Amino acid sequence: MTFTFKRFLLTALGLAMTFGLFACAGDALESGVDPFAPMVFKEGSTAMPLNPPNKASTLPFYVSQHTIFKFAVDTDSILIGADGVTRYIVILTSPNGNDQIQYEGIRCDSFQWRLYGTFENGIWKENPLSSWRGIQSNVPNRYQAALAQGAFCNFSSQEKDIKAILNSLNPNGFTGQTKPTNSFGQIN
Repeated sequence: MTFTFKRFLLTALGLAMTFGLFACAGDALESGVDPFAPMVFKEGSTAMPLNPPNKASTLPFYVSQHTIFKFAVDTDSILIGADGVTRYIVILTSPNGNDQIQYEGIRCDSFQWRLYGTFENGIWKENPLSSWRGIQSNVPNRYQAALAQGAFCNFSSQEKDIKAILNSLNPNGFTGQTKPTNSFGQIN
């Protein structure tokens, strides 16, 4: 082979590889996949709990100095969903001792909550009008915010480790908000 022919072959091979790479890359608008587009939330199916809250695994948690209610979560009911929703049973106790038991979910990415159903007269009743609502941080009964900020979420992402959630719910250290850290990021 002559030097000119080898040069021609190498140039042709280089151009073919370059065009091949461009063809593989594709255009996001043509393929319909935009890597920078926001992800669309798709909630997984949610089944109502089969049993009432387990008294042995019910753990009270702090919400606010301004509330007159008491709050507890059934730690056995906490489900960390692959869809980004943490589901749980919460017990709200009024000053006169009446309990309201609810099955709810929290989304950390959008800071929202949803009421799936309530436990009434010994059975779970699904909430047919359930929808996602924003979590309010500035109301006395801000228990969803306390759970999200204090245990279920790691800033705007879902906490995936059940042991970390249970450790965060420890009544001796639960603050109902993001725990203070020192400048090294270590929890005080």
